[in-house]
Amino acid sequence: MRLLRTIQLDASDSFVFEKAAAPGEWAVSGAFAFAHDEPAKLHGKARSAFRAGFLGLASLGRSTLVQIIQASEADRGAVVDMLAAQLVAHFGAPDVYAARLAAEDEIDFAASLCVYPAGAVVAVTRSYEEGTIRETFRALRPREGQGSMHGPSSFWKSSARKMRRMNTLILPGSGKEQARECIARLLALLRASFARSRRHRQVACH
Repeated sequence: MRLLRTIQLDASDSFVFEKAAAPGEWAVSGAFAFAHDEPAKLHGKARSAFRAGFLGLASLGRSTLVQIIQASEADRGAVVDMLAAQLVAHFGAPDVYAARLAAEDEIDFAASLCVYPAGAVVAVTRSYEEGTIRETFRALRPREGQGSMHGPSSFWKSSARKMRRMNTLILPGSGKEQARECIARLLALLRASFARSRRHRQVACH
């Protein structure tokens, strides 16, 4: 299986975000962190985190880029446990059981973004339109022999604008079953003022 880890090509994250994630942290999209906010009213570094930040699970800092890496089932279990603990400690999860359900869902979503081989770098762009958070993911793969899954290279720096697009929508409730699932896993968990149903992903073909 493949999961996401933060990566830094330069020091810009430390200036863009209130708290930057360290390189090499397990990561998720982390859109749930904005459940208490009104995205349209965010400003400054908080707005930057909403618009273009992945969530590093160890620090709860933000990273502009993440990298797809190979992971084991043991890794996945450890990542789920880490996220569940953070949801209890920092996001108002009512108990460990509810937190783990939500963490499983979030990690599964992160894994679903890893449609390219290990080593690909992914960026996210978010917007808030008519009560809906929209996430667009762009992935860039190096050619054979170019770049490394362990750190930055001239390939990544010179090719940052050539990312392929993967579109993901976080949609409002669309059915009773999905609404119940959303309430059970996210609304009660995060005590949010709005709910979202399962996410739908569209991958552009090239």
